[in-house]
Amino acid sequence: MSAATPTPAPYSAADPRSLAPYIQHTRIETGLTRDELVTHCEQAVEYGFNAAMVAASWVPLAVDVLRGTGVKVASALDFPTVGVMTSAGKAAEARAIAEAGADQLDMGVQIGWLRSGMEREFADDIAGVVAAGIPVKVMLELPLLTPAERDRAVDLAMDAGAAFLKNASSGAIEVANPASIAYLVGRAREGVKVKASGKITGIEQAVSLLDAGAVLLGTSSGISIVTGSGPATANRSAY
Repeated sequence: MSAATPTPAPYSAADPRSLAPYIQHTRIETGLTRDELVTHCEQAVEYGFNAAMVAASWVPLAVDVLRGTGVKVASALDFPTVGVMTSAGKAAEARAIAEAGADQLDMGVQIGWLRSGMEREFADDIAGVVAAGIPVKVMLELPLLTPAERDRAVDLAMDAGAAFLKNASSGAIEVANPASIAYLVGRAREGVKVKASGKITGIEQAVSLLDAGAVLLGTSSGISIVTGSGPATANRSAY
């Protein structure tokens, strides 16, 4: 499957379906069944989402279901609990995910290492995942960092080969907001893109993140957003 990202059509709050090409339709949870995973992938095709974001264990099935549809298969590692895997474990898992056919990979990073001054270890951890050969999105957990730490985290992630910068791994860390996205966009080097993540549930919120410069939105509320059945603004109780 191609990892290329075509330029989506223009978006508008007045046309919620125009947001679909920017959304990575996310469902990563304990106990998900095969039928539920297939339905999730079929929804990604039906609504025209950018990708189906699935757990690594379901990547082979997602690849089969989505083959030829133009919808990407994305996965994640060291997630949803972030910063608990060894670097060797991450690198091995990244290779396995890539070999299974995933197009993109979101990764948790070792924020504790960065905050401890272990910058080489922090960067090497990311580089080991990047070596798998598919675009990597680095979840930077911005609210946990000081301004100086944020700058270093972004620079080190890019030095390690990150293709995308993300503000956070989930809404438990940060509700995605235009200020964080604008910060990442402003610091990103040429060719490095930004994905927004964290309780993205409303149309106006989604548009504000795209206006700030995000090119992808990670959310489990994609269907309600593009059908206009969800809240107009962020629902802060949602995952």
